[in-house]
Amino acid sequence: MSKDWNGGFNSVFKCLGASSHTEKEREPNDYYATSPEAIDLLFESNNFVRPRFVWECACGEGHLAKRLADYGCNVYSSDLVDRGFGTGGVDFLKQVEMPFRNVERCIITNPPYKYAMEFILHALALLENGERAVFFLKTSALEGKKRYERLFKSFPPKMIYQFKGRVICAKNGDFESMKKVGSAVSYAWFEWVKGYNGVTNICWI
Repeated sequence: MSKDWNGGFNSVFKCLGASSHTEKEREPNDYYATSPEAIDLLFESNNFVRPRFVWECACGEGHLAKRLADYGCNVYSSDLVDRGFGTGGVDFLKQVEMPFRNVERCIITNPPYKYAMEFILHALALLENGERAVFFLKTSALEGKKRYERLFKSFPPKMIYQFKGRVICAKNGDFESMKKVGSAVSYAWFEWVKGYNGVTNICWI
């Protein structure tokens, strides 16, 4: 029998519209913009308390930060790379203090995929007890022995907001191209509260 397709692992995920499964093809700085719909679905949940002061520390071109501002949040936007929005040249992992003073603060972002765990741990180190870190992550972030030992074992998220449908992340902010193929990746919002060490709850949004 002759083969009518000779693609491999890489081609499978291209067919699924999920080129992010290959490190070779990933954007060099892991810039995958998040649809503002992700904020809409989170803020519409009755289980989520809307923050007033937010640090969007991997803001890219501002897709999430602008939507946060639409909801009345005071947003400080920064990114390692200057993409024409917010404060560029800010390495979050090297910051030693939070923006805003004498208020209850929150970090909300879609972190660079390969540094996601470092971003979460650093966020929790910067926050005061009771303050929140809310990260947009792949649902599969729940897996992994190393991740469990370094993160979830000692710092369980208080809530996971699992999307009922697929939310698009677009390489270099090119949403038009992504709309044509859709998303093959499942995402959720993970909410940590500094000092919380109880059971992780889940709700669907």
